[in-house]
This record gives sequence, C-alpha cells and structure tokens, in this order.
Amino acid sequence: MEEYVITVRETNHPAILKFEANQPLVHQGNYEFKNIDEAKDSPLAQQLFHLPFVKTVYVSGDFIALERFDIVSWEDVRDAVAQQLVEYLNAGGVAVHEGKKQPREAVTVYAEVTPNPAVMKFVANKKLVPSVYEFKNIDEAKDSPLARKLFELPFVREVFMDLNYISVSKYEVADWNEVTMEVREMIRDFLADGGQVLAPGAVPAKRGEDTVSMAANPNLDPTSQEIISILNEYVKPAVASDGGNIVFQSYDPDSKEVHVILQGACSGCPSSTFTLKNGIQTMLQNMMGEKVGEVVAVNG
Repeated sequence: MEEYVITVRETNHPAILKFEANQPLVHQGNYEFKNIDEAKDSPLAQQLFHLPFVKTVYVSGDFIALERFDIVSWEDVRDAVAQQLVEYLNAGGVAVHEGKKQPREAVTVYAEVTPNPAVMKFVANKKLVPSVYEFKNIDEAKDSPLARKLFELPFVREVFMDLNYISVSKYEVADWNEVTMEVREMIRDFLADGGQVLAPGAVPAKRGEDTVSMAANPNLDPTSQEIISILNEYVKPAVASDGGNIVFQSYDPDSKEVHVILQGACSGCPSSTFTLKNGIQTMLQNMMGEKVGEVVAVNG
C-alpha cells in the first residue's frame, strides 16, 4: 500500500491549517469534531485532541483541517503535527470509522435560465454559502470541493456562488439543452451526499470590495457611500435574481465616473453590460443629479 504523505497548506483563516494527504482519508462524507467526546468514531481526532492547542478537527476527503486555540502559533507546531499524522496513518491508523453510509439529505436543485446564454443558474432549497464566491478556474477553487468538481466537467468555464444558488458559465462547445441535467444532478447528488461546498477557512476571492462592508466604511467619501447604498437597495437584488452580482469599484469626483464590476451571469453577457451600464447610469443620475456622469461596467 502506498505510504501517506502529508502536505501542509495555509488557509485564509489564521487559526486553521490544512494537512492534505496524497490519498483519501474518508469516503462517505465530511466530519467535524469540537471535542474528544464528539470524536468517538474518529481515533485520529481523539488522538489530535490530546494536543492542548487543538480546538476543532475537520476530516474531509483527502485532508484534515485543524483549528487551534491562541495558546500557540502554527509555526511552532505545524511540522510536529504533520509528522504525527504521517506516523499514525502509515501505522494503519483509522481516520474515521465510517460504518454504514448515512442516509442522503433531501435536497432539491432546479435550473433557471439567465439573460446570459452562456450561464445557467442552479438553485438549491438550502443555503450553500454565506456570501459571494467567484471562481474563474480550478486553481481559484482550491477551497471549494463543489466548485472543483464542477470544473472537472470539460465545458465549465466559471463558477459563481451566492447564498442558495450557483451560476455556471460554460464554453461554447456545449449546449445547455444537452448538459443542464448533468450539471443539476451533479450538484444535487454532491449536496445530498453531504459534500462540502466550502472548505474550512475559505473566504471570498475579492475582485472588488464587498459593497455591504464598504457602505459602512468611514474613509469613503459621502458620494461613494450614497452610490453603494443605492446599488445595494435597488440594483443588487435584481441582478441576483438573474444569477449575477454587481460590485462597486470606485468613484472619481473629478470626472464623476462610477466604475462597477459585473460578476456571475452578468459577467460577459452580450446584453447586460450595455443594459446595466445604462440602467444604473440613469438611476444614479436621477437620484443623485450632477454628482454622477458616466457609469463604466467591467466584467469580473
């Protein structure tokens, strides 16, 4: 049997570190343990909880993620933990006693067309992500097992996630009439089997600042804050219903230009750049008068 090799990966959460194995550790789902009592079916997690700095243990697919207490720095203990994992696994230690496969979760996923012919929106009956996540390629999707699985389909170009839906952008080689069912069933089966949409510590990849947080930024000028408030209230809900998103990028008080970024189904849409640009421009000019000149929309 091939020996286990552990690779340490940092995450965007400073308290969480990933230890990736070169072969699967579990096969039937994802596991999270908050203490040694919860870890009764995981000999590996029980052993890890004997380390005083381990707060939470996640086991999923081919990796283990550990969240630490603040009593130590990962730099001081990461190599020792990795070595302990290697020795445990190569000695035949079990990550999780999975036993019988858990019943599948009742999940429904339906497909919606969007104004962008290259993008289909897949809506689930449950919350999938806490905020907007956009993946342009499989490398950007390293912290999203579901997005990585979608990128295994040769026709998938980009993946966009927001709350309870996923917008999938395809290459022209495929026809949605032929592949929609395949994508829908892949997403549904992944969720029903308890698949992990996002890995622990994953954060949105920002191509512009989040408009909600920016609205409360005291360092922004009043005009920018007003623009952001209007986008949040009047524009974002409308574009979200079409599987897209709009992000405020900047405002130039000299030229009065407003720059926004289009994401998801809006990005690359033959009509959305023109329609949204002019629609937003007209709305902002009507509501803010001469403060706003031109709106420049850029595909994310």
